[in-house]
Amino acid sequence: MEITIWDEYYELLPRKELEKIQLNRLKRTLIRAYHNLPYYRHKLEAEGIDIHRFKTMQDLKHLPFTCKEDLRRAYPFGAIAEPLRNIVRIHSSSGSTGSATVVGYTAGDIEIWAELMARTLTGSGASEEDIVQVAFGYGLFTGGLGAHYGAERIGATVVPMSTGNTARQVQILQDFNISVLCCTPSYALYLAEVAQEQKVDWSKTRFRIGIFGAEPWSEEMRADLEQKLPIQAFDIYGLSEIIGPGVGFECQARAGLHVSEDHFIPEIINPDTGEVLPPGETGELVITTITKEGTPVIRYRTGDVSSLIPEPCACGRTLTRIKRIKARTDDMLIIRGVNVYPSQIESALLSFKELEPHYQIVITKENFMDRVDIKVEVAPEFFSDEVKTLEKLKQSIEEKLRAELNIHCHLRLMEPKSIERTSGKSNRVVDLRKKEGLT
Repeated sequence: MEITIWDEYYELLPRKELEKIQLNRLKRTLIRAYHNLPYYRHKLEAEGIDIHRFKTMQDLKHLPFTCKEDLRRAYPFGAIAEPLRNIVRIHSSSGSTGSATVVGYTAGDIEIWAELMARTLTGSGASEEDIVQVAFGYGLFTGGLGAHYGAERIGATVVPMSTGNTARQVQILQDFNISVLCCTPSYALYLAEVAQEQKVDWSKTRFRIGIFGAEPWSEEMRADLEQKLPIQAFDIYGLSEIIGPGVGFECQARAGLHVSEDHFIPEIINPDTGEVLPPGETGELVITTITKEGTPVIRYRTGDVSSLIPEPCACGRTLTRIKRIKARTDDMLIIRGVNVYPSQIESALLSFKELEPHYQIVITKENFMDRVDIKVEVAPEFFSDEVKTLEKLKQSIEEKLRAELNIHCHLRLMEPKSIERTSGKSNRVVDLRKKEGLT
């Protein structure tokens, strides 16, 4: 296994030395938050917490959480801890489910972000010899610019494609000798589909690495991507409220995502009680920033489901790892009293070689009971006009879903390329119960 490391000092730092740095940086962040963020100062005072008595990392668990709603209420600039004259960049969420969350970056924050993404790309094996096609969205979304700065920081050549115009994306992959692609995994699947239509000969390209994030994806989808594209696929993790992409990254071992703990402190909590869980147990990921100047956040509840991996990594990095994000706490579906994550459905579907990783889950009420309908495409080589053949496949998949989920799902096998593709984050779940006020 090839090992490439961008910042050997921090990525290989002994645990005791790392914790000293974390504690000093956390104390400074607490002072910044208390004096410059009224919404967080009120939280601390309401719980009677004196930040000057913060002595050890064990005290972190006593601090109040920050949630997305706190940042929404602070809209537009109430979560920014610096005068606007010191803010060189603003990013924001879409605000599609409420007020947007607004995040400010100082020049120092931008420098740190570039360094974090340099670690991310280097971890996958990318270097100054690569040409990187960035097909994440640019603009208020953090993905595109984050990958862009990281690639420039390692000295790679950047092609800032952004999203859309998929046929052109595939052409650029070939013409510009692209070796690294950054985008969402669902968009990578779409690119692979278009490339197959165009009969692209990948052996004549330099394409070798895919760095995918911005949405949960499964090991089964990784295998599918690597079968359809000439790449090793790497997972990355980040969110705009923290800094953007670059919070966590896979190394060549691909055994969890390393969290850059010199900038972020990860915890796993019980989402119902807030209790901190030990390494290895699954719960909600909570992150504290300890170097962010523009918008520091303390104990931010990400809503992402993961666990900490305590064992050392084969790559030699001492940074804590988290398991890949397969679900969000708010993505969990309660179907007839059973907890179901969309990632479970995806894993079951992709265990069938006859299916494509293009599907949609629709949940409704029928006679006051929850009903789950799943539309999924059949691969072209397996799609048949013979009703018996498709019916047999349908029954096998429904039996697998029932065994895995303990509920019955109504499956509809679709013709190839009949489900809408997207160049951004995929919208695979449509819960009509919420729209109709039926939950």
